[in-house]
Amino acid sequence: MNLFQSESDRYTQEQLSAREAQRLAEYIAWGPVIFQVSRLMVKWGILDALRDSLEGLTLDELVKQTQLSEYALKVLLEASLSAGTVLVNKDTDRYTISKTGWFLLNDPATRVNIDFNHDVNYRGMFFLDEALKEGKPAGLKTLGDWPTIYEGLSKLDKQVQDSWFGFDHFYSDHSFDKALEIVFGKHPKHLMDVGGNTGRFALRCVEYDPEVNVTIVDLPGQIGMMKKNIEGKEGAERINGYPTNILDEHNDLPQGSWDAIWMSQFLDCFSEEEIYSILVRAARVMKNDSTLYIMETFWDRQKYEPASLCLTMTSVYFTVMANGNSKMYHSDDMIKQIDRAGLRVVDTHDGIGQGHTILEVKLK
Repeated sequence: MNLFQSESDRYTQEQLSAREAQRLAEYIAWGPVIFQVSRLMVKWGILDALRDSLEGLTLDELVKQTQLSEYALKVLLEASLSAGTVLVNKDTDRYTISKTGWFLLNDPATRVNIDFNHDVNYRGMFFLDEALKEGKPAGLKTLGDWPTIYEGLSKLDKQVQDSWFGFDHFYSDHSFDKALEIVFGKHPKHLMDVGGNTGRFALRCVEYDPEVNVTIVDLPGQIGMMKKNIEGKEGAERINGYPTNILDEHNDLPQGSWDAIWMSQFLDCFSEEEIYSILVRAARVMKNDSTLYIMETFWDRQKYEPASLCLTMTSVYFTVMANGNSKMYHSDDMIKQIDRAGLRVVDTHDGIGQGHTILEVKLK
């Protein structure tokens, strides 16, 4: 198995003493409780108050600042001591924020992940065993009655929808600047954005190059959301929609003189067999000088291991909430399907945005 050094160090040999391993096992067992306690420490401003205090705060001072009861604060603070997000001075009984608490509060990715897991995933994770055995998103019923989450995105409750798009956009938006340099280094005039969602990347494309025309291929509901999102914005007249269900292998991609085909955080929404089917259909509409750009967050190609942790856990979201059969892939698995579909990787760009990789793909 190919692994970047950050993953190899941690995933190939034991890192913990027996006592540390035992504690981590208990941390996992109480993980759902630790998550909810930590979420409220952020939501109710307790970690904010501790961060902003030079010498820390006593229980009485926190009662005054947060307007929470002494009981509620004792429960949360004592649990947070064990969780490792706060510290206490034994002599003064003053609480301070720990390094872990600081990251919980200030790291943008962590905040996005908290909202995503609470609003989108938390209730549905109860049905993970069913999802794994049946290959269906068994937890999705906690949000609505759809075959996959993608059909329901436009119908989700606003809080859930905001957290879903906040998660999706956070990881993609940070990669757009470098991605645009790569894609437009070849000066495409006709670009197909497969799975273009609300049109954020398409808008960046027409802003970046005044001559490019973009066609977004997505589900009918997503195309409707896209049209509302781009309405009245500069370059919107050069963005078109092509509604289709790409999951249906009988639905072809649109024919055209495509210089570039863009798939960003798209193929991870499908099983390996479905990826193969999509890539075969992409190959059918490509010319010899067309380039297919696949941007994904491969868990094996991360500079820092915490990103790999986030990605392998995101695979569980795909299993239980999204569609029941997709995941965040190891790059070898993706390249295998590319080769199988009659395509070849001609260049690889790592370290883009929040751990993205862009594969440049051509016809064989």
